[in-house]
Amino acid sequence: MSLKPLQELVAETKASVHCLSPEAAAEVFKEDSNALIIDVREPGEVAEKQARGTINIPRGVLEMKITDYTMDPDCPIYLHCASGGRAALAASALEHMGFNKVSILDANCDDLITHLGAS
Repeated sequence: MSLKPLQELVAETKASVHCLSPEAAAEVFKEDSNALIIDVREPGEVAEKQARGTINIPRGVLEMKITDYTMDPDCPIYLHCASGGRAALAASALEHMGFNKVSILDANCDDLITHLGAS
């Protein structure tokens, strides 16, 4: 078996996980105040700009920290990062943990800020 390049792994993961546009995400957040918006970028990236209402849990510690915010397997969780790669891998990990309502926000931080506002 050969190794998969990162781009292939991310593409496969994105194809199997629900993706949401920033416009659709803004509507969802108006209707569901219990939804979590997790920014899986590193703290230095988040310090430069962050969308309002997001929680920063870096990809490398997500599985260890997510239960600080929810233990409900049906809690809607929306993930985003700079390009979608870390969010896709994070979504796969959360689904593997047993979370049922995981989605990727198909947007960069600037797009999210346009629709959700800045933090």
